[in-house]
Amino acid sequence: MFPSVALLTLSCFAVAYGQQVGTLTAESHPKITVQKCSASKSCSTEQHSVVLDSNWRWLHSTSGSNNCYTGNTWDTSLCPDPTTCAKNCALDGADYSGTYGITTSGNALTLKFVTHGPYSTNIGSRVYLMDTSDSKYQIFNLKNQEFTFDVDMSQLPCGLNGALYFVEMDADGGTSRFSGNKAGAKYGTGYCDTQCPHDIKFINGEANILGWTPSPNDTNAGSGQYGTCCNEMDIWEANSQGAAVTPHVCSVQGQTRCSGNDCGDGDNRYGGICDKDGCDFNSWRMGDQTFLGTGKTVDTSKKFTVVTQFLTSNNSTSGTLSEIRRLYVQNGKVIANSKTNISGMSNYDSITDAFCNAQKTAFGDNNSFERLGGLNVMGQSFDKGMVLVMSIWDDHAARMLWLDSDYPLDKDASQPGVSRGPCPTSSGNPPDVESQSPGATVIYSNIKYGPIGSTY
Repeated sequence: MFPSVALLTLSCFAVAYGQQVGTLTAESHPKITVQKCSASKSCSTEQHSVVLDSNWRWLHSTSGSNNCYTGNTWDTSLCPDPTTCAKNCALDGADYSGTYGITTSGNALTLKFVTHGPYSTNIGSRVYLMDTSDSKYQIFNLKNQEFTFDVDMSQLPCGLNGALYFVEMDADGGTSRFSGNKAGAKYGTGYCDTQCPHDIKFINGEANILGWTPSPNDTNAGSGQYGTCCNEMDIWEANSQGAAVTPHVCSVQGQTRCSGNDCGDGDNRYGGICDKDGCDFNSWRMGDQTFLGTGKTVDTSKKFTVVTQFLTSNNSTSGTLSEIRRLYVQNGKVIANSKTNISGMSNYDSITDAFCNAQKTAFGDNNSFERLGGLNVMGQSFDKGMVLVMSIWDDHAARMLWLDSDYPLDKDASQPGVSRGPCPTSSGNPPDVESQSPGATVIYSNIKYGPIGSTY
């Protein structure tokens, strides 16, 4: 993800990364099936579930129902310091459909953007795939493998992002490493990504209350002294007007709490431990404005299949990650990825280190991806294991212009790499998107993984 994400969450009751377990609402994970395929193209069905990220949940006193966090401020009587707050506050179960607009049916997950629940209005959501035991996050190593899913994003307009991606979270949500975290994966704890987000309210089992500053443009969010960082593989960040596939890497392995310069905040974007820009393949940005969109080669007005292949140097899981290849299937037809059409670049149609270097040079962008290790480090992250994330969100930091419009706004749109999609530069303002597109929805379905060529 490109900007530092500030996610709008529940407006009426507490929303936070709590660490104790509440008992006021039962937690029941929505079930979803996933298929694991073999080289012979036979696929077995696995029973999984999804869990809501803890940043959306009600956080209240362990002794009752008093909020530990309301709007974008902490209750200082319950949370006078990070460790006491973690002891005093409990994270409760979720009404997935009624409060959060999250439903499953068979192999399909539907995420609704705006949900008017009985007590609140919820904006966006983020869920993780649980393993077959429903006790920990499912861990993926996709080297020399492919990952496939169907997506219907016909109801996702400019300014929204239906994202499916992997991050290097702990399988247990952090409980084994951090004694202050009693909730764990069952309650969606332990998030991290390459933006090193500061809006995560509990990090490493402690409340992120030190230096907490309420957001100036989001009544439900703020930022603390610490960020939470890890490697990130963005398989799919998209709406009906554009899409990107983007690996990001860090100089650390596993979920890591950052502070100060290590977080890469503001003008120090390229001085931190993670590569925030990533090496993106966005067909529009790479010179083909006819490839993906409503009525285009990949027609986003209808459901289609997204296949992502992770090739290695020796065509085995022991090799070094050397290429990330993308193809699509729609109406029974396999569609090869678009090719780059940028002056000074060869006709690339996949992500390699050579592509990344050429793109950064052609666009005049900082090459933090290669400086921090490039595809080799991305592969090492898969060796350690990554967690599948699926979300729908709007962007208080940059209005999603980095995905579907011209960005940054202080550069001429005719300059290579600035135009990223057809949406107007006035689009993506969260209050506008929330009021004008409350029915926006993304549906992910038919998830499969297995050896190259086995899932489609």
